[in-house]
Amino acid sequence: MATHAHRLADAIRETADMIVIKHTIFALPFAVIAAATAADPGWPAARVWVWGLVAMVAARSSAMTFNRLADHQLDAANPRTAARALPAGRLSRRFAWAVTAAASLVFVLAAGQLNRLCLALAVPALAVLLGYSYAKRFTPAAHLWLGASLGLAAPGAWIAVTGSIAAPPLVLGSAVALWVAGFDIIYSLQDESFDRVRGLHSAPARLGGRQALLLARALHAAALVCFAAFAMMAGGGWLRLAAVAAAGILLVRQHRLVSPGDLRAVDAAFFTTNGVLSVVMCLLFLFAKMRPDL
Repeated sequence: MATHAHRLADAIRETADMIVIKHTIFALPFAVIAAATAADPGWPAARVWVWGLVAMVAARSSAMTFNRLADHQLDAANPRTAARALPAGRLSRRFAWAVTAAASLVFVLAAGQLNRLCLALAVPALAVLLGYSYAKRFTPAAHLWLGASLGLAAPGAWIAVTGSIAAPPLVLGSAVALWVAGFDIIYSLQDESFDRVRGLHSAPARLGGRQALLLARALHAAALVCFAAFAMMAGGGWLRLAAVAAAGILLVRQHRLVSPGDLRAVDAAFFTTNGVLSVVMCLLFLFAKMRPDL
């Protein structure tokens, strides 16, 4: 019994690591911002929060597990990723396929609990999420594809609340897409040589590290413009504008941490800085919702 429980605990831990559950912090705060903004006046119903969270966790679980399946052989050949659960043999492909299928089903069921439009868009959204896993094999726009995948959280949350789409969540989703694409380019600097040898179309492999970083800066500048536009569409006020300013400061810091010749701070630039950015923006937008006079 103890051995069985230990194996189960190991499987749960490995699965959580496979889907990188901590990276939910990138998209979830912007879904919260979109949902809170969409509910005007008041706040979204409890059922929307619950089923929306279920849908987001399920979508991420499906997409990340499928990504590990698609990249199994590449991960095994890359020294940076060879220790991941699938190439290291700690989880089986059969298990990963089961997780992908179960998470996809839960996502569709959760979407159906929200409203008809969410249900109608669930399968197309899954196609975008799962399709990303093969994007870098044929297009240098793979970073934007990843960004769009995470950016879907904002219009998805808006639709969950209102049952319809509008301009503000599309602007917020665009901001998230540009922001994610920029920091994904920074993260992919670690695999520049590997991607070039394998014929993968990452920005660093196609452009070189220095030009890729310039592209990341341009994407982040465009993201800030979109964040500012959404802040004004959501009602403006100094708290929302402070959120945009905080994002700008953190993005500048991110780009100061990394250079093509010094990748030691990639983890800090990728996870820590961007995680703080999303949480700070979310909190300030929620405070602005609670205090419309500010």
